[in-house]
Amino acid sequence: MKTIPIRFLSLLFILLPVLASAESPILVPAWQSQATFEHPESVVYDSQHDLLFVSNVNGAPNEVDGNGYISQLSVDGKLIEQHWLTGLDAPKGLTIVGDTLYVADINQLVAIDIKHKKISKRYPVSDAKFLNDVVADTAGNVYVSDMLTNTIHRLTQGKFEVWLHDDALEYPNGLLIEGDNLIVASWGVMTDDFVTDNAGHLKTIDIASKKIQSLGDKTPVGNLDGLESDGEGNYFVTDWMVGKLLHIEPSGISKTLISLEPGSADLTVLAQQKLVIIPIMLSNNIVAYRIK
Repeated sequence: MKTIPIRFLSLLFILLPVLASAESPILVPAWQSQATFEHPESVVYDSQHDLLFVSNVNGAPNEVDGNGYISQLSVDGKLIEQHWLTGLDAPKGLTIVGDTLYVADINQLVAIDIKHKKISKRYPVSDAKFLNDVVADTAGNVYVSDMLTNTIHRLTQGKFEVWLHDDALEYPNGLLIEGDNLIVASWGVMTDDFVTDNAGHLKTIDIASKKIQSLGDKTPVGNLDGLESDGEGNYFVTDWMVGKLLHIEPSGISKTLISLEPGSADLTVLAQQKLVIIPIMLSNNIVAYRIK
């Protein structure tokens, strides 16, 4: 039997982490909507009605101006209703619990009765500055990131209050529930006007203990916005500033899947249809890619 040289074994151990790295999915263009939206920030899939809701900021992202609204879009990219619901300011993150669509709107969480197409409840936060993404757990608790105050709020049994405030969140944007953890896409610590010296990375919060940990070694990844699971234990994440769709592993290793346009925001993933759907805020359209 031949003996394997020591130098070969050493090289093998160096390469093992690379070889073990997850294979990146292949995405191909599926469709692109017309540029009829007005600063679309978030897209969410309504499985009961087989359609998409799109939040339109329609103005400055922190201005209370009453210009914001929600649109409906078909799963193949055709506009159903431009102004499905109006009366919002700068709506961003969206999530659905039962028949209620929840929307983050600067300083309030807005609950919308989908069936009756009307606002059923507003949950104001007096000191909120930039409520951003929204996600719900299996029990129906709703979590909302306030990006500019390093805070995450939670709605539980009708009570909306601060769940976690910690500078270690590093300007939390995208949120994702994964088992007993809340995954956070951080923007990175800002210096001025959303610019960062050190870009953000993914973090995980144990929901029971509220302990915050970084995925990987805290290597800066990007100015992260939308965050979704790829169904294989990894994550699809958008970088808003430069316009990228990233694929990030639990180890923190990040790969660029697609170069998009600046303003790539809060995406959604339709697992059964194998679609990744991304709103492009600065281009006023929605793009979709099919996972091969």
